[in-house]
Amino acid sequence: MTIINGIKIKDHFVYDLPKNKDLLGFARKNRKARNLAEVAFWLQVHNKLFHGLDFDRQRVIGNYIVDFYVRKLGLVVEIDGGSHNEKFDYDEQRDSFF
Repeated sequence: MTIINGIKIKDHFVYDLPKNKDLLGFARKNRKARNLAEVAFWLQVHNKLFHGLDFDRQRVIGNYIVDFYVRKLGLVVEIDGGSHNEKFDYDEQRDSFF
């Protein structure tokens, strides 16, 4: 059980998530890319700064690379900036997958 601001959140560990290994190198490159919104978020959550939760950055799940993932909660966090302005179909498919 995780408690955030007095609210109990049931832990939802997800083991053996599907992973397209062909995307691992691209995800690694994405971690080095500097997207201002993602960097600002990362500075607030890395090293368990946000309620002791461990966030993974640029995690491959299935055929997608998610911006952030909290394994303990099975939580995906996507920060969609300008690069997603023309990707409505892709974003809809991604959202449906998750």
